[in-house]
Amino acid sequence: RKAFADFVEMAALSMSNAVYYPQAEEREKRYMEIVKFYQPEEISLFPKMLAELTLALEAEPHDALGMIYGEMEITNKYAGQFFTPYELCRMMGRMLIDDQMRELIQANGYITLQEPACGAGANVIGLAHELKEVGINYQTGMHVTAIDVDLKCVHMCYLQLSLLHIPALVYHGNTLSLKMHSVWKTPAHIMGGWWWKLNRAKRPVEPITRPGPIEVDLSNGLPGAA
Repeated sequence: RKAFADFVEMAALSMSNAVYYPQAEEREKRYMEIVKFYQPEEISLFPKMLAELTLALEAEPHDALGMIYGEMEITNKYAGQFFTPYELCRMMGRMLIDDQMRELIQANGYITLQEPACGAGANVIGLAHELKEVGINYQTGMHVTAIDVDLKCVHMCYLQLSLLHIPALVYHGNTLSLKMHSVWKTPAHIMGGWWWKLNRAKRPVEPITRPGPIEVDLSNGLPGAA
């Protein structure tokens, strides 16, 4: 359980620090706090695990980490944590793709998606998978705001969406209270200039760069972040 949690967190920290510098010092410090508990031969396994995950997602979009998480039976059942089977996520994604969605993408260039309890990102990946199946580029045709109260899920979701190059803001926070503790910005969000795209569309912008709980208003649309 701990090794899995440490792997996804260290991989997420490394991914974030490669593209987003304002939080780099804080996240590098956290990385060093984790890695000191492992021997050199154990540390050498983590890059190999990340490489295997990268190859798995490159072969086909799917919820690789969520499936492993479930098979290991380390979900938090006491918190009511339940991971939707990936095939069901794909089915729901397929049901969402209609003429209206196509018209929105054609008119605006993209759609926005909000996932209030993202887990490892299965629902987002399921929709991305189905968009790919019908010939829509999910890497440019949608932007995601994902939220979860479980930081381990935030790391899993951020890591998978990053490797799939999905533009996304993944928040660690509570969707019901709208208190957010941190935000993880995928490489696709940063390199794709999504802050400007969302701001140009007059969507509310809430930069999260300071520590502590932050009130974020999601009632009028999806938040962007610089």
